[in-house]
Amino acid sequence: MITAIAYIHGFNSSPASFKATLLRAEITRRAPQAVFIAPQLPHSPAAAAGLLENLARTHPRMVLVGSSLGGYYATWLAEKFALRAVLLNPAVRPYELLAGHIGRQKNLHTGEEYDFTAQHVAQLQSLEVDVITPQRYLLLAARDDEVLDYRMAVARYRDARQIVIDGGDHGLSNFADYVGTVLDFCGSTETD
Repeated sequence: MITAIAYIHGFNSSPASFKATLLRAEITRRAPQAVFIAPQLPHSPAAAAGLLENLARTHPRMVLVGSSLGGYYATWLAEKFALRAVLLNPAVRPYELLAGHIGRQKNLHTGEEYDFTAQHVAQLQSLEVDVITPQRYLLLAARDDEVLDYRMAVARYRDARQIVIDGGDHGLSNFADYVGTVLDFCGSTETD
């Protein structure tokens, strides 16, 4: 039974994303007793990590759902606190990808502007997990992800349960087709 699920959004996203909204609605329907947590992450990876650590201490049995950069954070948190995690088109080495995005950024949902710095890239790299525990994870990766190479995630989580989606996109616009599978992995049971 699900007690708490934390949705961890990606780079320049928010808890108001399509996937978070859909997940919240389905949790309310299937597991109304569960706590749904979707924090707005700070731009600083070190500050985001601190916020996520506090959530893990407050909800020690929560299950994580991480999207893109949120999947990277979810992996770090899952290994640190022995949690289960669903990874949606996760970033595998975001410090490499985002090194090319140093400079002024704008959050796609909130409109907030901020500076993404080399220090932020170094903070991301400090959260790298060398060895994962495959049974903790469910990976959903879209072959046609236009932002990340899905093969990196398939290789990184090779011994974890995986759903590789033919076609698709980075935002998983077909997430409604998989939200039930996500919640099943999280431990949900039908309530009606």
